[in-house]
Amino acid sequence: MMDDHALLRYSRQIMLPEVDIEGQERLIDSHALIVGAGGLGSPAALYLAAAGVGHITLVDADSVELSNLQRQIAHQQASIGHNKADSAKASVQALNPECRVITVEEHAQGELLERLVAAADLVLDCTDRFSSRYAINAASQKARVPLVSGAAIRFSGQLAVFDPRLPEAPCYACLYPPDGQGDDALSCAESGVMAPLVGVIGCFQAVEAFKLLSGAGKAHQGLSLFEALSGHWRHFNVPRDPACPVCAPAH
Repeated sequence: MMDDHALLRYSRQIMLPEVDIEGQERLIDSHALIVGAGGLGSPAALYLAAAGVGHITLVDADSVELSNLQRQIAHQQASIGHNKADSAKASVQALNPECRVITVEEHAQGELLERLVAAADLVLDCTDRFSSRYAINAASQKARVPLVSGAAIRFSGQLAVFDPRLPEAPCYACLYPPDGQGDDALSCAESGVMAPLVGVIGCFQAVEAFKLLSGAGKAHQGLSLFEALSGHWRHFNVPRDPACPVCAPAH
């Protein structure tokens, strides 16, 4: 039951009939796992905490560097040298001290990643490595936990939602079949990225997480690509791959 303080804090959402008190209480009772506390994870974490998500787990093994501050808005000049998950936690709790934040200051993989995903209501993939994306997708499918995926490079961003609770829904591996491409693929460090672009994609990840956790509206379907230089969005349907090595039914 929300007290008067919470009713006032979240009043602008509660007045939305699609959310109402019931949806806000679902947000407060929910647990979001955010893997990556950088350019995408920063706005996603801040907006989900501001919206009232009651429990957030932040995962990141890296430390804040000066070059991160151009786009990773959860971190400050004074954060340089500190772990990103810990730095983002401080920013989240400064915004909403009622949000419970747990940090994992290491690369989540294997059994640890599976435990983290299984303990959450939803996972946001805010990483920039294919190996991490495939691992998070596999853990999401195994635990049947919805996955909100985002990516940004140069002036291009993408957004997709994969919900293994839906029988015909695809997974990340349906969209990008594992083909041996490694972590030498394009990265922001090597190719550059427009600062506000990661904010746009990270905020859209927060929008999708909000809908899934609160029950408001309908989750995003397919793959959306955003070209910042033109301001255009393109949308593509993504069918489930019957031969997908991750989500195809066992024969």
